[in-house]
Amino acid sequence: MLLNQVLHKTVQDIRRITELEVSIWDIHATCLVMTNEKQTMLDRQVASFIKHSGESREYIEDGTGLFLIHAEDEPVYVLALQGDKSHIAMSGRLGVSQLENLISAYRERMDKNRFIQNLILDNLLLVDVYNQAKKMKIPVDLRRAVFLIEPKHEGENLVLETLKGLYATGSRDFVTAVDEGHIILVKALEKTEDYKDMNQTAKVIVDTLNMEAMVSVRVAYGTIIEELRDVSRSYKEAAMALEVGRVFYAERNILAYSELGIGRLIHQLPVPLCEMFLKEVFDGGGSGEFDDEELATVYTFFENNLNISETARQLYVHRNTLVYRLEKIQKKTGLDVRVFDDALTFKIAMMVADHMKYMKE
Repeated sequence: MLLNQVLHKTVQDIRRITELEVSIWDIHATCLVMTNEKQTMLDRQVASFIKHSGESREYIEDGTGLFLIHAEDEPVYVLALQGDKSHIAMSGRLGVSQLENLISAYRERMDKNRFIQNLILDNLLLVDVYNQAKKMKIPVDLRRAVFLIEPKHEGENLVLETLKGLYATGSRDFVTAVDEGHIILVKALEKTEDYKDMNQTAKVIVDTLNMEAMVSVRVAYGTIIEELRDVSRSYKEAAMALEVGRVFYAERNILAYSELGIGRLIHQLPVPLCEMFLKEVFDGGGSGEFDDEELATVYTFFENNLNISETARQLYVHRNTLVYRLEKIQKKTGLDVRVFDDALTFKIAMMVADHMKYMKE
């Protein structure tokens, strides 16, 4: 029910405040945490107390106190105290209150986590979205956006805990995971926040995880939504942004669905149409026939707006050498990339080829 470290901290706090020895037992009379090893000798008393727990919720005798802890009217733990008998009754009742409140808060957090996961995965009917949100006091009409965080290597648990510490401290933001490789942040936005602010949030996530968790991540985010029911849409947009980024923008660690450009269009093209286009452009050949030097040349040429002089300067080659390389590409494809229309066709064809390669892999 509660994590062992939570139970351990709780008994240590009770021990420090009351100066009593403390232990917590499960409903099968197994000791979970204790402040003194001698408390394991209480096993028979605890088992007997659990067996007759219908008669009383507490038992105090000879410097020992046993208190039953409930969750939704069901017994889940036994709190055992030993020491000065004048303090046991009050200390035990306060300890029970603290533990039952912890269980209630933990269960509420788990319920919200499960709700957000089902909402993201479209596992809820619209009426259930509104009913459950009302029950858990989650605002329905609130500007939100979904951020999808993908660790480049291992360390997901550390990423998840770090993000929870950053954003899941209130009731407006939610951090969860739906698979082993991705963490999801559903972030509430103020009325004045826009995509520029979202990009800044993504930068904070990348920098914080890099510095505090020592984990490199890629962050993608969807469009801003106005209602809770649209969380799934923003999540799917963020997921697409990550996938498109792997193919076309591998150098970026922040990806916005609204800024994917032509990559988003190509990603949604059917495979037969892509194959037909590549066959038409490369005349039956493929993009694999270009070597690294040729590709570096033509991409630098595009980055410099088809400026031969500037491209030659950046590549540290003679102007005639650059022209020779571009003419080699023209012989292979029939496209003169020095002409805007042919350059555009070549650029799109190479992006389609990258998309096809990704699909096959």
